[in-house]
Amino acid sequence: MTFNLTSTGIWVLRILPAIILLQTLFFKFTAAEESVYIFSALGMEPWGRIASGVMELIAALLLLYPRTTPLGALLGLGVMSGAIFFHLTKLGIAVKGDGGLLFIYALLVFISCVILLFIYRNELINIVKLVFKKNI
Repeated sequence: MTFNLTSTGIWVLRILPAIILLQTLFFKFTAAEESVYIFSALGMEPWGRIASGVMELIAALLLLYPRTTPLGALLGLGVMSGAIFFHLTKLGIAVKGDGGLLFIYALLVFISCVILLFIYRNELINIVKLVFKKNI
């Protein structure tokens, strides 16, 4: 069975997580009350807030550049795996009365990145082969 998605669909899968990742940067980098609360609850304030913001910025930029989309999807998947884990274990689905919006955003990014990794799996395998070939 083959999987085919239009270029428009792929762009949506790339832009949606990038927008979500980029829009949260303002809150992380300006030490907004919600971000400080979240990372304080995790015992990771301020370094965790800033580090996750930097990783999200890198992931968003990689997602938007076609040649690095698989790397951005891999990084985005990793960052969102952490976010989902902490929502399910320490923070709860709803944080500070947000109705679960941050959790939903994390799920949307996670799902988009999983689909992108599936679509770009061959490119990702080639990148891994190239990296390991140069290091041997």
